[in-house]
Amino acid sequence: MPGSRKTTRHGLDDLDVAILSELQVDARISHAELARRLSLSGPAIHQRVKRLERQGFVRRVVALLDRELLGQDLMCFVHVAMQAHHRDRLGTFRETAQRLPEVLECHHLTGEYDFLLKVLAPDRPSLERLLVEKLSTIPGVGRLQTSVVLSEVKHTTTIPLD
Repeated sequence: MPGSRKTTRHGLDDLDVAILSELQVDARISHAELARRLSLSGPAIHQRVKRLERQGFVRRVVALLDRELLGQDLMCFVHVAMQAHHRDRLGTFRETAQRLPEVLECHHLTGEYDFLLKVLAPDRPSLERLLVEKLSTIPGVGRLQTSVVLSEVKHTTTIPLD
């Protein structure tokens, strides 16, 4: 019943939302299985998934790896305060953070700190090298405050769609 589908403010109807919800749980689901779960034909699902990808709702499909099994035992959050807010210094920091493989996320913030980084390190000496030799040497960095994660209470990549 195409006429009964509700459209969200983002231009998605309830079927698009259902597809995105399923893909967030298992991006490797086949179009045939997705079609079966949502009572649609395979070609209709394929067409909708491709449209959602083209429109940017699905940015990319990745494998989520177990960091601890891969020897990345330390996850930390690093607050970064810049000495001054010059555009070139902020840009240099952004570019450098993007190039550092230890940095999983970098967020520009308001408030006391200018950036928040989520970083991984296999051990304490590696974390120290990241902080002392890489981050603190970026021009304009004033101070760093690091918090080591003791345990992950919740970790999800699922965006609420309701």
